[in-house]
Amino acid sequence: MSAEGGTRTHTPLRETDFKSQGEAKTLSNLLNDFLSSRRQGTSPRTLQFYKGYLNLAKPVIGIGVKGQDIEYFLNNLECSNGGKHAYYRVLRAFYNWLYSPKSSYHLNPQNNPILAVESPKVEKRILPSLTIEQLDYLIEQADCTRDKAIISLFADSGLRLSELANIKVSDIDWQHRLIKVICKGNKEGLAPFGKRTEALLRELAKEPTDKLWDISNRQIQCTLHRLALKTGLPCNPHTFRRTFASILAKRGVDSLHIMRLGRWQSMAMVDRYTRSVKFEDSLKLYSDIV
Repeated sequence: MSAEGGTRTHTPLRETDFKSQGEAKTLSNLLNDFLSSRRQGTSPRTLQFYKGYLNLAKPVIGIGVKGQDIEYFLNNLECSNGGKHAYYRVLRAFYNWLYSPKSSYHLNPQNNPILAVESPKVEKRILPSLTIEQLDYLIEQADCTRDKAIISLFADSGLRLSELANIKVSDIDWQHRLIKVICKGNKEGLAPFGKRTEALLRELAKEPTDKLWDISNRQIQCTLHRLALKTGLPCNPHTFRRTFASILAKRGVDSLHIMRLGRWQSMAMVDRYTRSVKFEDSLKLYSDIV
């Protein structure tokens, strides 16, 4: 299991029956009900994330668990604060569901134990993004038109891997330089792209098929990994997504517009992806205005 180091230092709650609407529900049933409630619009990877951490957190899963039980469990985990925060996020999602009308357990929301638990503090790391010069170098070093187009589109549009991998030629609006993509939560969105990317995509679109790429998600990741080894530069979808947001921020684009262009659901995510933007970048924008 990939979830970081859970320990069972707290006495596990018994996997006994929990009564609701006259039916006996085991702990396993409780977890399955929660996971089933997430399935619509939730990616398989996210479901696996929930399942992994919940299975490791069984000592504090159930009806009647107190906030102090959860705090004790989190404080005694043998993992980093980042790992503890991952447990906390999953437990928060679970208990917010359990104590809501959606669960059909008819529990009092005021008794939700997660409300009494403070989120573990996590250091805000500055993850890498690329400069325009580094991006140009990566595209130059790519082996073929397809690989160049993939990198250029990632950086132009801030696309997630799943969004990019499923693009068809018929999804492209050439006139407005937009691509229709399926975003997180199975929602439809639009991704913009620039002139260089357009030229590369048009070259690929000459093939007599609606399929834009002849490559799988895993193959895209491997291609980017090889390019990272070749150039010594970070080369992965998350880095390109940060690059997309950071370049726009350095050019003075408002965070609200970045959120919309990058198909984020909250301003907090924009803040997370633009942490590499420094004071000097903001000062330069300021100097250009005043």
